[in-house]
Amino acid sequence: MRSRALWISAAALASFGAIAALALMWRPAIAPIERPLTFDSAQLQRGAHVVEAGDCAVCHTRPGGQYLAGGLPLVTPFGTLYSTNITPDPQTGIGQWSLPAFERAMHEGISRDGHFLYPAFPYVHYRRMSKDDIADAYAYLMSGPAVNSPPQQNRMNFPMNIRPLVSFWNLLFLHGKPLTPVTQQSQAWNRGRYLVEGPGHCAGCHSPLNLIGAEKSGESLAGGSVDGWDAPSLLGMARRENSWSSEQLVSYLRAEVVDGHGAAAGPMRPVSLGLARLPVEDAQAIAEYLLSLPTKTTINEIPNASAEPADPSSGALLFASACAGCHAQGAPMREIDGRPALDQTSALRASSPRNFLKTVLEGIPAEPGQPGPVMPSFAASLDNAQLTVLATWLRHQARPDQSWTDLPATLDALRQETK
Repeated sequence: MRSRALWISAAALASFGAIAALALMWRPAIAPIERPLTFDSAQLQRGAHVVEAGDCAVCHTRPGGQYLAGGLPLVTPFGTLYSTNITPDPQTGIGQWSLPAFERAMHEGISRDGHFLYPAFPYVHYRRMSKDDIADAYAYLMSGPAVNSPPQQNRMNFPMNIRPLVSFWNLLFLHGKPLTPVTQQSQAWNRGRYLVEGPGHCAGCHSPLNLIGAEKSGESLAGGSVDGWDAPSLLGMARRENSWSSEQLVSYLRAEVVDGHGAAAGPMRPVSLGLARLPVEDAQAIAEYLLSLPTKTTINEIPNASAEPADPSSGALLFASACAGCHAQGAPMREIDGRPALDQTSALRASSPRNFLKTVLEGIPAEPGQPGPVMPSFAASLDNAQLTVLATWLRHQARPDQSWTDLPATLDALRQETK
């Protein structure tokens, strides 16, 4: 009898657990709506700013594709996702979404039809946004041109291809609430904090991730990795050896070339171009907030051993032939856009060579109608041995006490990543 009671208890617990798990993994659909909707011009203008601040087009517009129609591949450790169409097309976009459905997606990561969104969509950060901003963003998106662009099939690895399992991820990591102002801080500081931690979701790239793709607890903004680039720590920027001033950071955030640091490249380039379209006060607020953050020592800040460049004459010759036309003292391009000497850029003064090498390999492509520098790609014209010599020589100009010791391995990895 005792054994039977134990089996009954175990079965009851198993049944209860199964019911609880199913309840956790199920969300109801929200009824579709009929368009058209109408919004006033002031709300549409506010919504345009929110969508720009949230970097929506950066992920939801593929190269050569139509604005916000999706299709951009997002490579993650768990497989490849394709961004979705967020134009108001009723069949392939969000044209049938009500404001409550949009709010649920932004705050909880649940689509209108009830399926779970992958946290590559930064709803963990968007849930910190105000309801007014979300309503304004909805108005702007629903008032744009509808583009018929069916979603591409994601290629996620097992078990992450089972969407309902995201519910357990949410249970662990979806805890943020809308931000409230810190009364002892300035209005600009609070605005900067809101933009960084809410719509801008800066921690999504600039924080290290754990094994299941969530930001590591207690290490927000301490530096991360995205698309093969090092996203540097945003902590202690005002207190580093190569520190940032408010003027420098505002210019960098707005896609300008900054003396002593260079220009935004890689995934940060489209973000900075978007910020350049917002009022300058937003970039100033972001700078005020970021420059107030304290320093935190990370592994990436541990200096390497010093060493002399292996062949300084070869490095100088490569610089003269490949780089001097734009970067040497007195080069015309330095007068045109104010670009700094290479030894003063953040990429060459960083502890890792990855961002410098990525910039040389990929260049900085021109953005039609957008400001900023242009740099050709050297991936085909310089081999790994030449790049190693050049990087070693340039690093010695910038940080003679801290050489890069992992150049060949980093170059091999970067070449593999682009195949």
